[in-house]
Amino acid sequence: MTDETAFIGLLRGLATDPAARGLMDDAAVLDIGDTRLVLTSDTLVEGVHFLPADPPDSVGWKLAAVNLSDLAAKGAKPIACLMNYALSGDDGWDSAFLSGLRAALEQFAMPLVGGDTVAMPRGSARSFTLTAIGSATATPVPSRTGARAGDVLYVTGPVGDSGAGLALLRSGQSSPIALIDAYRRPQPRVAEGKALAAYVTAMMDISDGLLIDAQRMAVASGIGVTVDYIPVSDAFLALRGRAAQIEAATSGDDYELLFAAPEGAVLPVPAIAVGRFDTGGGMRLVLDGQTVPLPKHIGYQHKGST
Repeated sequence: MTDETAFIGLLRGLATDPAARGLMDDAAVLDIGDTRLVLTSDTLVEGVHFLPADPPDSVGWKLAAVNLSDLAAKGAKPIACLMNYALSGDDGWDSAFLSGLRAALEQFAMPLVGGDTVAMPRGSARSFTLTAIGSATATPVPSRTGARAGDVLYVTGPVGDSGAGLALLRSGQSSPIALIDAYRRPQPRVAEGKALAAYVTAMMDISDGLLIDAQRMAVASGIGVTVDYIPVSDAFLALRGRAAQIEAATSGDDYELLFAAPEGAVLPVPAIAVGRFDTGGGMRLVLDGQTVPLPKHIGYQHKGST
């Protein structure tokens, strides 16, 4: 089996507890007495989620940030985390990794409380997993499944900067630094997620691309979606131009929040309207008033070796 979606379909036969939310979310919601916990886990693999030449402190930051972004999408307050760490065999690299991790954990008040370390075979790709624990701040806890026909689709910021930064690094360039930092040191929208949780009908973070994640929200909610605007930053425009906006919508690693809210809702944080949900199915892309064919690849998906 080589497809992530197919494998997750099989996992649903195991993840039958209500806390798993049918594996339609990036986080579980577990009720223990009067406490509602939000649980998420993410892995970074060298050559997949970060480049071998990336500074180790940025890798440590990113490991925390991608997990914090999943908590943000549920409007959760970070409580603690656990980490599984594959020792690199390079003490300096490991120490620098921990300095970046520490910076993120301290900034977002998420203490490390345990985990595991292992030694990998020489030459193996580095790999690290962090499990984040949060507490829900709103009822119901936002999910991907609640969008309704007529809701507006929003994002909390522009997309594409991280993908552009990755492309720069792969071509041996180190500027503009804003785009490089977007890839190496994403900023989880924890405060925005907590503020939005009571206002949204559905919410998730953009990890694999605006288009694929909008489609996932629509499918989970059992409705259709039209994306009619792709917001990009000034730095992206200066480098790639407006013609590259579909590239921006499919490159992933943005970690902005993607959410649905009723038309006319007064939102507590700035957000950009990028589309609308409807009673049909599937996804349409409309740019400058014209329907545009969907690209062959609408976002990132993991595929195993064949």
